[in-house]
Amino acid sequence: MRDVSLNPIRPAATEAFQLDDPALIALASGTMRLLVAPHVGGSIAAYYEAAATGPVHWLRPATEAALAARDPLRMGSFPLLPYCNRIRDARFEFDGRTVDLAGDGNLFAHALHGHAWRRAWRVGARTASSVELHFDHEPDPHAPGDWPFRYRAMQRIELAGDALRVTLSAHNLAERPMPFGMGHHPYYPRTASTRVHAQVQGMWHADGEVLPTHLGPHPAVDAMREGMAADAFDLDNNFAGWSRSATIAWPDEGRQLTLTAQAPFDHLVVFAPASEALLCVEPVTNTTDCFNADDTRDHVGGCVLMPDEQIAATVHWTPQRV
Repeated sequence: MRDVSLNPIRPAATEAFQLDDPALIALASGTMRLLVAPHVGGSIAAYYEAAATGPVHWLRPATEAALAARDPLRMGSFPLLPYCNRIRDARFEFDGRTVDLAGDGNLFAHALHGHAWRRAWRVGARTASSVELHFDHEPDPHAPGDWPFRYRAMQRIELAGDALRVTLSAHNLAERPMPFGMGHHPYYPRTASTRVHAQVQGMWHADGEVLPTHLGPHPAVDAMREGMAADAFDLDNNFAGWSRSATIAWPDEGRQLTLTAQAPFDHLVVFAPASEALLCVEPVTNTTDCFNADDTRDHVGGCVLMPDEQIAATVHWTPQRV
C-alpha cells in the first residue's frame, strides 16, 4: 500500500472536471483539487485528483443542477451543527425549557442535521490550499423554530498534501448553557464493488422513521471489520464504539479513502440504502435524537457548552492507491 501523497512521480494533470458557479472556491495541492461552496451550507462540492486520464473523485461530486438548486444534500459533504441527524418531533427538553424547532424551514418530520447546512457561510482567510468559513447564529425570538442559543461556528477546510482536512469549531456566545453536537456528512462514489471497513462495537437499531430504538448487535458490525459491501444491508444507522477510523475502498479501481477523526467524533453513521446508489460514512459527535435519549451521555454523545465555552475537532480523509 502506498499513500498517494508520498508518490514523487505525478502524471500530467488535466482540468476536465468543471462546475460553472462563480461562488465556488477552488483550492489546489499538487494534482488534488477541492471545490468549496460557502453559499450552499458551507459545503464541499468536489474533492478529486486531476489525473492525466481524467478526474478521480474521492467524494461524490456535486452537479450543475445541485448547485443551481442550492441543495446541500447533493453536495460532496456538508457540516452538521448544532446537532447531528434527527430530533424526534423537532423538540426536546433542556434546562427546564422546551426547545421547539418546528417551522424553521426544515421540511422533514423530525428536525434534521441542525440548521447551519441550510444557511450561507461567510468566507474568511484563504490560501491556495485552504479556506476558513464562518457561521454566526443570532436567535430570532419571533421566528418559529429558531435555535434559541447564540453561537459562532467555523470550518477550516484545507488540502494537506493530497489529504482533505476539515476542522470544525463552535463557540457558545449565549449567556446560558447550550446543548451541542456536530459532524460532517460526506457522500462517496458507490459502485457494486465498494467496501466499508470500520471497527465498531454495536449498532443503534432504528424504527421506520429512522429514530433509534436500542443499541445491540447486527451483522453489519462484523461485516465492517472484514470489509462490508456497500450493497450488503439497508442501512441508515448510528454505530457505537467506533475506533475513529474508517476506510471506503474501491478494490476494482485499486484505491481507497481512509477517514480518521479526533474526539469527540466518537460515533459513526452509515447510510447505505438499498433503494438508492448512495453511500455516507459520517463522523459525528452524537447519536440520532441524543437530546431526548434516556441513555447516559457516554452512550449517546453530544455535549453541553457552557457560556463562552468552545469546542473544536478535526477530520481527515486520506486517499491511497493499493
